[in-house]
Amino acid sequence: MSDSEIRLNQLRDAIDRSRDDLVALTQALIQIPTLNPPGDCYLEICELLHKRLKPRGFNTELIRAVGALGDSDKHPRWNIIARHDGKHAGQCVHFNSHTDVVDAGDGWSVDPFAGVVKDDRVYGRGACDMKGGLAASIIAAEAFIETFPDYSGSIEISGTCDEESGGFGGVAYLAEKGWFNPERVQHVIIPEPLNKDRICLGHRGVLWTEVETFGHIAHGSMPFLGDCAVRHMGAVVNAFEENLFPALAKKQTTMPVVPDGARQSTLNINSIHGGLAEPEEGYTGLPSALVPDRCRMVLDRRFLMEENLEDVRSELHDVLESVGESRDNFRYETRELFSVLPTMTEKNAPVVQAVSAAIKSEMGCEPDYVVSPGTYDQKHIDRIGRLKNCIAYGPGILDLAHQPDEYVGIQDMLDSAKVMAQSLITLLSVE
Repeated sequence: MSDSEIRLNQLRDAIDRSRDDLVALTQALIQIPTLNPPGDCYLEICELLHKRLKPRGFNTELIRAVGALGDSDKHPRWNIIARHDGKHAGQCVHFNSHTDVVDAGDGWSVDPFAGVVKDDRVYGRGACDMKGGLAASIIAAEAFIETFPDYSGSIEISGTCDEESGGFGGVAYLAEKGWFNPERVQHVIIPEPLNKDRICLGHRGVLWTEVETFGHIAHGSMPFLGDCAVRHMGAVVNAFEENLFPALAKKQTTMPVVPDGARQSTLNINSIHGGLAEPEEGYTGLPSALVPDRCRMVLDRRFLMEENLEDVRSELHDVLESVGESRDNFRYETRELFSVLPTMTEKNAPVVQAVSAAIKSEMGCEPDYVVSPGTYDQKHIDRIGRLKNCIAYGPGILDLAHQPDEYVGIQDMLDSAKVMAQSLITLLSVE
């Protein structure tokens, strides 16, 4: 057996010995309820990561995204970046994980914030999306440093906030401050739950738009004296059903988006609000009789690399204008909330090649190359940081994200940690 094979087996053994530690770390992360919105416990989870990584030779920095979208004194947007420098200069590999989770919702058979372990799985909100991936990346980095103490280069691990709401208080803020400058970071792996034998190269584009229709308020018993904004919005929805949705279904992509249904353009009506506001909890009275004079709708449009953002914007404008041609007194306004272009890392990029080789070595199979239906923080690393050498790879089943009884498999975390650690051998110089 060659020396390199011996060291590789030592690396694998180090990760296998860390099984209980990996489980305990995943549980500890789940037990901090970092709900977003509103953005709870961000400082607490950063402090946990600091206490974990600082004694193990990482230099840690806690960074508040002061002034970023969502940041407030009540809910400050805290992030952590931990860096371990090797014995010699070299390139930097950065593992980026978001620490926020969505609301638990109903339908759980276990406490969503207890980190329950059963059937070789860790259950909890954020278990697969993506605290299990964060824990696996930490175990991978620590095992690599133990096995190759004289390595060249640097390893960074970050825990960032707000990915579930766009990432503007997390990776976007850090990218704007230069933390993902290609001169200081050369390779980025985001341990999102895409399955342990898949490499996610990027994601579709997104355009979020608010549409508001206007009417005239009047007594509900005499609606003919008013103008119902909700009816105007209903005409917009009807135009979507008759024209826009069928047109989007015909737009197909060559991007390897999963699942198959996302290989077309899609539009989701995220919310509609019209008329009186919802009553306060505990109110037992009836609503008043009013014709609504405003109705607001939020749209989530996902688009493909084959589409142009300006065309996507024009498409919505054309539908609204066509509705106006068929309705009296139709008035509307639009407000763009945010947009992100599609991104897809080339298969020959160094980080793709390194993770691909590690998957082949650890699992004996060729990896699947996929693209995510929704965006994640690669958009900010690409668009703001100008760093193209970035992928998502991590343990967990994507379909479990945001679901009741979310879980991550323990063996999947171990296998993914071995892939991440072996990728470090390729991307960093070892002796």
